[in-house]
Amino acid sequence: MKFNFSLLYFISFWITVIYNSSIAQSIQVEEQIQISTEAPEKVVINNIYVVGNQKTRKNIILRELNLSKDIQYGWDELIEIIQADERKIFNLQLFNTVEITPLITGEEQIDLLVKVDERRYFIPSVIFELADRNFAEWWTNQNRSFRRVNYGGRFYHNNVGGRNEKLRVVTQFGFTQAFDLLYRFPYIDRNQKHGLSFQVRFQTNKNIAVRSENNRQVFFANDDENVLRRNIQSAISYSYRGSFYNFHFVTLGYNNIRAHEDVFIENPNYFLHGDNVLRNFSASYNYRHDRRNYNSYPTRGALLDLELTRYGLFGFDDFQDWEFSGTANRYMEFSNSLHMATGLSVNTFFGQRQPFTSVRGIGYRPYFIRGYEFNVIDGQQTIVHKNSLRFKLLDLNYDISNLVPIDGFTTFPLRLYLSGNFDHGYVNDRNNIPENRRLTNTYLFGYGPGLDLVIFYDIVFRLEYSMNNSKEGGFFFNFNAPF
Repeated sequence: MKFNFSLLYFISFWITVIYNSSIAQSIQVEEQIQISTEAPEKVVINNIYVVGNQKTRKNIILRELNLSKDIQYGWDELIEIIQADERKIFNLQLFNTVEITPLITGEEQIDLLVKVDERRYFIPSVIFELADRNFAEWWTNQNRSFRRVNYGGRFYHNNVGGRNEKLRVVTQFGFTQAFDLLYRFPYIDRNQKHGLSFQVRFQTNKNIAVRSENNRQVFFANDDENVLRRNIQSAISYSYRGSFYNFHFVTLGYNNIRAHEDVFIENPNYFLHGDNVLRNFSASYNYRHDRRNYNSYPTRGALLDLELTRYGLFGFDDFQDWEFSGTANRYMEFSNSLHMATGLSVNTFFGQRQPFTSVRGIGYRPYFIRGYEFNVIDGQQTIVHKNSLRFKLLDLNYDISNLVPIDGFTTFPLRLYLSGNFDHGYVNDRNNIPENRRLTNTYLFGYGPGLDLVIFYDIVFRLEYSMNNSKEGGFFFNFNAPF
């Protein structure tokens, strides 16, 4: 988990993109339609109009609609489908607002008006973030050292050709030096079912975690400040979306890690094959079923995410193992102000031992328990069950067009939730390492209240007070949704 000053978008350098208003087009469409105030029992859709999409191609928006022309719908059924379609379009994360309006044009005849307000897609920004797992780790365990800060530049284009393509270029310095390039095509076919993505990442570190002791990470940097680890990763991924809510991904990857000889003095088991270079190919299959109403901070719906990975495809690979991970989250909305979120996450390696660079357990996202933010609990099998009951205190939208005269930033949404949280889980360490025995192979839980602040561009801030079953507690500040 990383501490990310996302509000630096305000002070980042922006390259202005011409944004032509769609109001005239909307008025022109509505002037041609005679709108009735009475809702019929059944309707047939004659036309579907899309306005406000200056950059995004119309077919990308229409892909999310479960409504079709020349099909008869009951009025109540129509309204229910419209609400679901609005959420699907919004979850593309291309628009600030989405509104679908049925326009009655005759007896049991309607047109649909899909009105969107596009976000800023071209987003260069400044990197200033902590390299540690969370804010508490940096503040307490690492003594608030600004030597553990990453800085640099990040460039996003979230809609390169208007087809929801994602381009990300990252050049980073500081605690972790990295270059990252990602390009994702969500659809490469006319029917918009098949996609591809490519990624390459190069990373170096002069200070790295070499082991865990007393359930905390132990970091090491040698006296000469040499680069202790170089990592090159590359991957190509194929995606298939056969229906609205179901996604399939097949990924082929390559990983190359070179470690300095001093690292093995600190931890002889940092790698397990007797060399200072670890190379392996990998293949994974991921199934994702996503029916959440809002991806960034859901209040209703469900998420199921299952992944099976094979490390080592060939006999010469240095790391050979299987890994399975799964997440099942459920979000239940009792009223407009009250909802509950519950989520189960599991992870297991099939092998007895793994290189330290592949270690898993509680403390590494998404496997955390409130109250144990300072700790890492390493092992081969992990299970965590997280629960939050949330009450909405504020739900506001401010017009900031006079303060920030930039298209895509005309409104400032603000939602504030009071939460009551309870998490519990277990880590099985087959190796039963003595120095970490206090928290491994034992039942763990944590609980406490919190405040969650949600603002635009999917930014979430959390302030929580948590207590764990070891009677340790405190205030914790986090910068993303818990699950």
